[in-house]
Amino acid sequence: MNRNSRMLKIVVPITLILLIAFIYEYGYVRIEAEEATLADTRSVKRKTLEKYVTMISQKPILEKTLSDIREKRKAENNKLFEGQTPALASAALQNTVKTIITERGGTISSERVEKPEDFGRMKVVAVTFDAIMPGARALTDTIYAIETHTQSIIIRELDTRVRNFREPKDMMVRLTVAAMAGGR
Repeated sequence: MNRNSRMLKIVVPITLILLIAFIYEYGYVRIEAEEATLADTRSVKRKTLEKYVTMISQKPILEKTLSDIREKRKAENNKLFEGQTPALASAALQNTVKTIITERGGTISSERVEKPEDFGRMKVVAVTFDAIMPGARALTDTIYAIETHTQSIIIRELDTRVRNFREPKDMMVRLTVAAMAGGR
């Protein structure tokens, strides 16, 4: 029995040490790791919540900025010729310039729609007119009306000639105008 009791005196403390090590490793350390993970999660959620609170407090400022941008965009879109296709925008440009020329006494002999060009997300449409203007004053009024039109129209090319050299009153004009088309 002596041998068993000696063995028991050695085995019991070693078993207790191993049991304590096992509880420490698989109990205490694991709980600490989960607690650290929860603390990190809480910290991340707190930071996210603070960001949301900041964003919510800035909502009126952001809404005002957005409405200002929308107004500016609407003002800029008014300068474009609207049409679902470049052909419709070209037709709108053609009718506008045709009206300007005829209101100032001009007679249009021909008009041609040019091929639309890409300009980023926009299209540039162009129309060429051959017209007869009753005089230099009507021509300058027409050019002024085209350049100051609400929708931005650019005169790309202007060629003028006197129709009759003996009576230099009527002028033959070749006019190419272009504008930005805002389609969908």
